Amino acid sequence: MDVIILSFTAAGTELNRRLCEIIRGAFGLEEAPGRCGGYAPEKYAGRGTYPLPADKRALIGGRWGQAAFIFIGAAGIAVRYIAPWVKDKYTDSPVLVIDEKGQYVIPLLSGHVGGAVSLADKIAELLGAVSVHTTATDVQGKFAVDVFAKKNGLVITDREAAKNISAAVLNGEKIAFYIERTESEGLDNEARTVRVGGRLPKEIILCESERETESYDYRIIVRAASETNNQSIQIGTHQEICKMDSEKCTLILLLGNIAAGIGCRKQIDDSVLEEGFLDILRANGLDISQVKSVASIDLKKDESAILQLCEKYHIPFVTYTAGELGQVQDVSTGSDFVKKVTGVDNVCERAARLSCGDGNMIQGKCIREGMTAALVRCPVELIF
Repeated sequence: MDVIILSFTAAGTELNRRLCEIIRGAFGLEEAPGRCGGYAPEKYAGRGTYPLPADKRALIGGRWGQAAFIFIGAAGIAVRYIAPWVKDKYTDSPVLVIDEKGQYVIPLLSGHVGGAVSLADKIAELLGAVSVHTTATDVQGKFAVDVFAKKNGLVITDREAAKNISAAVLNGEKIAFYIERTESEGLDNEARTVRVGGRLPKEIILCESERETESYDYRIIVRAASETNNQSIQIGTHQEICKMDSEKCTLILLLGNIAAGIGCRKQIDDSVLEEGFLDILRANGLDISQVKSVASIDLKKDESAILQLCEKYHIPFVTYTAGELGQVQDVSTGSDFVKKVTGVDNVCERAARLSCGDGNMIQGKCIREGMTAALVRCPVELIF
């Protein structure tokens, strides 16, 4: 995510320039927020800072949800400029405010889900400033389910339930926490895909079975599939059709630990590949939000349909050479035609396995119109 910094005074613009330089140089590749661009009134612009356009709200609206915004100046200015674009914390841009002396950094909007809090903490550290937290769970040092989910790559299926869990935590309620086992894991603890690390918050009660959670009014269940045991989850809405007590609040968090391998014919239509891939996921009870990576052979590094799919759903895309894919020995089936064209007899399974070597293949080569896909479930450690 790119960072756009807006300043309005001479002193603020000097901090704008300095902060852009700091951000460009201080963040490693894995944590870099992206490109940093500074904007200031025309009389203060220059030396790496662009003139603010006449329509400042259009500048913000054009990048809303795609960039982080840092306002150097009064919080009221930031509020007025972002007001037309604010919708909800799951889609809003992270917004920070910094005073022009660089003493305080305030995450104003989309603090947890959007990452404004963590960005504010990092920038405050770089500036030698104070990061000011106003979110109740931060101030009281309480467990925040949205922070936990984001940190661990979990998908929040019900925003209202997440809000209710947070409110319950602040009210001193205990929250039952259960990680559902997959059928392949059985009762063998050594075979578990998901392990728990870190210090368990005092608000959380780790349960060994779903039945154990039933004695609590609030519970979080971590699940590998979006549909299992006759339960159906509709992502992002307050709709849960399942065998649960309607008087209680249950939040389902889906694991985002699926590594996918994809093979396809050259210049396949974007919609054909997308629908084929989504259909394979649905057949496995999975949602696209659970896919952590897509892999293929390097011959497909510029394949428009795969690139469009990954861009649309914000999924990292990695490719391997035929030689690298050939090192994977365990595949379910092979094609002489595919081997003649690519150099390996099965692209999708080899790519999926190579991208997650210690994972468990849950779907071998699956064929749809013009494309194939394989799915690997990667091991996860949930850190509190």
